[in-house]
Amino acid sequence: MQRGRLVLVFVIALLMFEARTSAQDAGPMPPPPTYKVNRIPSVPHPGPPPIPEQEIIQKFTANEDAAKKMYDQYDFTQTIRVEELTDGGGKFTVSGTVYTKPDGQRYLRIVNPPVSNLKFTTYTLEDVRTIVQFPQLFLTTDESGYYDFLYVGEDKLDELTTYVFQVKPKMLSRSRKFFQGVIYVDDHDLAIVESYGKFVSELADAEGTKLPFSMFETYREDFQGKYWLPTYVSSDDYIKPANEDELHLRLVVHSADFKLHSEDISTSGAQPSLNSQPPAK
Repeated sequence: MQRGRLVLVFVIALLMFEARTSAQDAGPMPPPPTYKVNRIPSVPHPGPPPIPEQEIIQKFTANEDAAKKMYDQYDFTQTIRVEELTDGGGKFTVSGTVYTKPDGQRYLRIVNPPVSNLKFTTYTLEDVRTIVQFPQLFLTTDESGYYDFLYVGEDKLDELTTYVFQVKPKMLSRSRKFFQGVIYVDDHDLAIVESYGKFVSELADAEGTKLPFSMFETYREDFQGKYWLPTYVSSDDYIKPANEDELHLRLVVHSADFKLHSEDISTSGAQPSLNSQPPAK
């Protein structure tokens, strides 16, 4: 997917919305889904979707209820990679198991020590813990009340036809962050299959220059033909090290091998995964 097209989608949708509402790697990482986003026509009024807009919103929020419930039941492996996208740049890679404690927070249990050959920046396990705690978007029925949705047209994501919505929080808060961006809803399952945007609050972000990432592109995969769960997140941003030219950084977070909490994460037996097919009836 071309970043320029995604940014164009976000900018066009935002304008429309405002007008209406005032070393080596630790191992190879699979590429993201090969979605190819077409340009959304810059027409202020795209016309209504084939089914009522509110019906789409009700269906995808209900699907989000089921997807979040399923997502919260699983632990999974996760690989985090930070790349310096410049001549002579390096990479930082670490992998582990993401699990949920009784307090509901996600944590990363490191499996292998980080591998790094970064040339211009330095990343540590403390940075990794911050990355793991980045918000994850689920626009459930309860969450949807905090947002305004604007239908901005249809778009093709590879073989999928999607309804595109601009999402904006109705108000900001000091105690939590809200999503602001674009979501893509599959016209068949009426489920969110991709999102692109940022998380905002009343407080200015204070991640520091080492963690500049703010705009996140999240791909989801179909889990057993029922749930679209987030498995691949990427973010591009820039920093300006002392006495250096602007440095392009890319963050990639890939999740796989989903297993129920009750299962031993070290067990090698057959387990359900995002690539498994639903059992025969």
